[in-house]
Amino acid sequence: MNTWWPYARLAASALALAAVIAQLSRSIENAVANTTEWGSHMPTVAANFLSFFTIDSNILAAIALAIAAIWALRHRDTTDAEPRWIAILLVCASTYMIVTGVVYNTLLRGIELPQGVTVPWSNEVLHVVIPLLLLLDVLFAPRRRALGWSTIFIAAIFPIVWVVYTLVRANLIIAPATGDHWWYPYPFLDPHRVPGGYLGVSGYVVLIAAIIIGAAALVVWVGRRRGIRSTPEA
Repeated sequence: MNTWWPYARLAASALALAAVIAQLSRSIENAVANTTEWGSHMPTVAANFLSFFTIDSNILAAIALAIAAIWALRHRDTTDAEPRWIAILLVCASTYMIVTGVVYNTLLRGIELPQGVTVPWSNEVLHVVIPLLLLLDVLFAPRRRALGWSTIFIAAIFPIVWVVYTLVRANLIIAPATGDHWWYPYPFLDPHRVPGGYLGVSGYVVLIAAIIIGAAALVVWVGRRRGIRSTPEA
């Protein structure tokens, strides 16, 4: 497994990037074809694209997998555990991708989108395939380093920042597709669509926070069970 796992990581990284690029190309095509001022405003379209948690998570996953694979290939003659910073990066990427898979397939799978907005194969790769591959990486990747429980809080930093950013930015943006004076990347964060407004949104935020903490705890626990400890960890 030590010999071929880095190549599997590189392949998964390339697949994630290909899916992101395919969806970005579709988003740009739609913006170019849009006849409204707000719908064809490329800086907003690009910023919105990068404001999706799914996109950010897949980009991070691609980077983490590539870095871990390159490190393993450069140190193939040793049995050392991966460096701590790579292990933390993988915990974060794995947590976010597992959450992406769970949230999409439980809350968003059945939501109808306008024809041509998404690239079907890319959508499945970003929301199903890469999450599953990251889960397999957690369970079976060799040379994983066992980390302390404090890593859970490190993994929670980005989602907290992302939620705050999303809710603040939302009312400063005109939605490209509708012209509404707000834009939310996901319907469960939109107080105009969620029953109870911001109170209802806060319920979803708490639920997703619990999923993130649970996923991070699972990833760290598995790492502590099967990983290599170089020094005692809290």
